[in-house]
Amino acid sequence: QVQLVESGGGLVQAGGSLRLSCAASGSIFSINVMGWYRQAPGKQRELVATITNTGSTNYEDRVKGRFTISRVYAKNTVYLQMDSLRPEDTAVYYCNLKNGALGGRKDYWGQGTQVTVSS
Repeated sequence: QVQLVESGGGLVQAGGSLRLSCAASGSIFSINVMGWYRQAPGKQRELVATITNTGSTNYEDRVKGRFTISRVYAKNTVYLQMDSLRPEDTAVYYCNLKNGALGGRKDYWGQGTQVTVSS
């Protein structure tokens, strides 16, 4: 079984910064994708950023240049550095692990951490 434990959410003023962390444990395959998604009230969950086991990254357009995803492979930990935060970034942020290669990949989710940006 795989578990994802997130930390780092909170309340910050617009223009401020937060850093989210997510530690994965359990049976994790060498081929995987870790990432962050978010869900604002009344909206669907959306991708924020992902990073593969080879280090390739992908960002949602609205966070490009403001957010940075990184990972420490030895610790199976992924980070999301969020700078220049805006009120519209307010959401519950979920860590995600796509475990394994395409065709046999399984999704795992963290419990979510609240990020609130005040104007």
